[in-house]
Amino acid sequence: MYSKLKILIAPDSFKESLTATEVATAIAEGIRIIMPNAKLEQLPFSDGGEGAFELFSTLNLGRLIDCETQDPLGRPIKAPYFGFNDGKTAWIELSQASGLALLEPREQNPLKTSTYGTGLQLKHALENGYTQLTLGIGGSATNDLGTGIFTALGGKLLDKKGTVLASNGAALLKCMQLDLENLNPMLADAVITVACDVTNPLLGHTGAAHTYAAQKGASAKDIDHLEKGAGHLAQIIERKTGCAITTVPGGGAAGGTAAGMYGLFNSPLKPGFELLSTLTSLEEKIKTADLIITGEGKTDNQSQYGKVPFKLAELAKKHHKPLLLFAGSISASPEVLKAAGIKAAYAIKTPSMDLEYAKTHAYTLLKNAVATNLKNHI
Repeated sequence: MYSKLKILIAPDSFKESLTATEVATAIAEGIRIIMPNAKLEQLPFSDGGEGAFELFSTLNLGRLIDCETQDPLGRPIKAPYFGFNDGKTAWIELSQASGLALLEPREQNPLKTSTYGTGLQLKHALENGYTQLTLGIGGSATNDLGTGIFTALGGKLLDKKGTVLASNGAALLKCMQLDLENLNPMLADAVITVACDVTNPLLGHTGAAHTYAAQKGASAKDIDHLEKGAGHLAQIIERKTGCAITTVPGGGAAGGTAAGMYGLFNSPLKPGFELLSTLTSLEEKIKTADLIITGEGKTDNQSQYGKVPFKLAELAKKHHKPLLLFAGSISASPEVLKAAGIKAAYAIKTPSMDLEYAKTHAYTLLKNAVATNLKNHI
């Protein structure tokens, strides 16, 4: 009986160690050691940030499309987005053209960086017939409230003299008017949904500038400038579109890109996990599985607030399916794990094990941990 178990393997990545695909493969190898004939389905998951393209490619849902665009400082680059097989749906990751990882540390400055390159990707997708667009917004180098996207799609920021401004963090405070007359007409038949997994508002001590700008190269003085600029532009946007963006949960994500998209393009903000679940038919896969195995690099009490294993556990619990968790390290309390519906959790790193050793040997450690501990659940 056990050899015919249907097991869904749906892990997140082990950051700085293994990709989600590598984690899934290691888990599968561990299962095969003791259950060579089990029916396995690998679904290397993501919370909507890194790994989304990997997930879609694994499931053969479409293809990566390269396009000419710009990095956060306006230099020409090529960057991919994902076009689905239906020819209408596309997923664009902000980090591909507007990501912090594209810049050297000395280049990082959210007063100068822009989301313009991401706007060019959205434009390319529209021109290729994609009308149901999702924008994943993790890992940005910007704090421009998505004004770069706005200008790439035909909008203009104008100062008090009517002069066109650059679209970056420094321009926010100078903007006195928005020109929407030449916005791309293809937007009329499109929906751009923002995959947003944080609840930070646009302004305040938990907002875009105060929470994230320092990580992007901003000084204390820069942060103050960006905060004032965001508040100012929010008023300009509300006057122009009637949309209040300062109170939107998640509006502070990616340097206010979420708030800007909401106000300028009427973009709904939805949790990345929810969007990915729909695109990959995750709940149906859970319904038909006998056992779900997930994993992540570090499981602590904060993981319960939206991390992949806990979201999966919620669905597994709903359908009365057992879920096992394998993580690099686990500090979450047993009470938190039990309440989430996680049947059992195992750390691959022992307390005495060197962290670098655990990272370097994570694949083998994970495979062996699965083979050793799965016996207790079959």
